[in-house]
Amino acid sequence: MEHITIVRSDERANERGMEPTIERYPDRTRINHWLVALLFICAALSGLAFFHPAFFFFTALFGGGVWTRILHPFFGVLMVLGFVFLFFQVWRDNFWNASDTAWTRRAPELLKGHEDNMPAVGKYNAGQKIVFWTFGICLILLLITGFMFWQPWFADFFPIVLRRIAVVVHALAAVILIISVIIHIYAAIWVKGSVQAMTRGTVSRAWARQHHRLWYRDMGGEK
Repeated sequence: MEHITIVRSDERANERGMEPTIERYPDRTRINHWLVALLFICAALSGLAFFHPAFFFFTALFGGGVWTRILHPFFGVLMVLGFVFLFFQVWRDNFWNASDTAWTRRAPELLKGHEDNMPAVGKYNAGQKIVFWTFGICLILLLITGFMFWQPWFADFFPIVLRRIAVVVHALAAVILIISVIIHIYAAIWVKGSVQAMTRGTVSRAWARQHHRLWYRDMGGEK
């Protein structure tokens, strides 16, 4: 099936006089990704509004302080649910393996611009896998701690000491998640051609061969 996908992509590209491409993400994955991204923006901005007074002006985006307080937990829950669906679409490709360990050891070479010295990787490199699992862990922490001080529905079930700890953990997990998302966006822009994977669903064969050779081989692009 994967070989058929790459052949059909090549045929369409040749008809348009373009470089042959490979499908990296189907429509359902891309739609899921952008829904989670939209919900993340809403949850992050509404959460920052209460994190520090300097960010309180973000409440204007959601109809004022009261509505921001009401909507924030719902944004969070929907974001987690969206990520759960996304998780089950890509988790198999995010298992750690020996090539990821080698990639991590040579990561300083990549930062210097020496990508040719990096080991071949599958659909995702070690950096992408770290970000993916960081997302998952942070969202679990945010979901659990968020319920612990969600007024007026669940907070009364927990003692005040646990609620205070939950607030601190919630804030730390949110900060780590926001930093991880910034790194994720920066890396996508830095590696030219990556954004196209989530907007059009395809990447060029040259991009796949250069950045994810093992995945390119598995897709039938290289014997």
